[in-house]
Amino acid sequence: MRILVTGASGFVGGRLVELARDRHEVFGIGRRKLDRADYASVDLGRTPVDELPELPWHPDAVVHCAARATPYASRRDYERDNITGTRTVVEWARMLGRVGASPRLVHVSSSSVLYHDGDQLDLTEESPVGPTFANDYARTKAASEQVAQEYDGSVVVARPRAVFGPGDTVLFPRIIAAAKADRLPLLTGRDTPAVGDLIYVDNLAEYLLELAVRPELTGVYHLTNAEPVDMQALLVDVLDRLGFPPPRREVRIGTALRAATALERTWRLLHLPGEPPITRYGVGVLSWSKTFDPDKMLRDLGAPGISIEKGIAEFVDWQKERL
Repeated sequence: MRILVTGASGFVGGRLVELARDRHEVFGIGRRKLDRADYASVDLGRTPVDELPELPWHPDAVVHCAARATPYASRRDYERDNITGTRTVVEWARMLGRVGASPRLVHVSSSSVLYHDGDQLDLTEESPVGPTFANDYARTKAASEQVAQEYDGSVVVARPRAVFGPGDTVLFPRIIAAAKADRLPLLTGRDTPAVGDLIYVDNLAEYLLELAVRPELTGVYHLTNAEPVDMQALLVDVLDRLGFPPPRREVRIGTALRAATALERTWRLLHLPGEPPITRYGVGVLSWSKTFDPDKMLRDLGAPGISIEKGIAEFVDWQKERL
């Protein structure tokens, strides 16, 4: 097949392109400039449809990975990159459909569209989205799903949960940076550990390819490793493998959430650069259980090929080379 991948300079899109090259013809676009013949630098949130690059061929499928995926950014940036960018992709797919077969659209959303404070167990693809959201990222990803579903061609929505692996720029790097600065506490205040699902990046890429080539699969798919883990225990294990001491300071969950809320407000009011040292989203990852019923994924896409343990080992090896 001929597959167009947006966000091809990012963590998920880049890995998808690497894995797809041996099986399909692939062309990628992304914000960063890369010196590759099968790639074009495009900012989908700022580029009108009629100014998008000419493709080398008519795509059979578009996998839309491009997004503002950081846990903290301005509301304007999230809306531009997640909503406007998706609208541009949908219009582009419609335009391509007027000169050839309409390409299939695989829209990569996020499981965060379902999050709220507190434990959420065995969430399904039918679990309600909104009306309130954990942050602007989740809100704009939910809105992007609505935009994608307006596409009049074949479309499917993928909601990965906590993607990790070599090349990760969001999940573990922030935790490791906090550990290096001795700013990472152990969160207390639960009777039982917070458990959560994750997905290794190669498993996600394989699932996205499967969704791209199978137009009979529609609706929403939650994508995980189907192996919920104790989130804080996993974090301590990763830090130990990397040679960092475990967190020593204990902070109650409520205290951490209040501190993160205050810091986020300060950053927004004063327009401070970068992101706060802690965010409500980051605290929530380690505070609340978030698990997903994998039945639909396992039935239609099969079991993930790489376990959490193997994925963590590969991530640790990659991270050690960069310490």
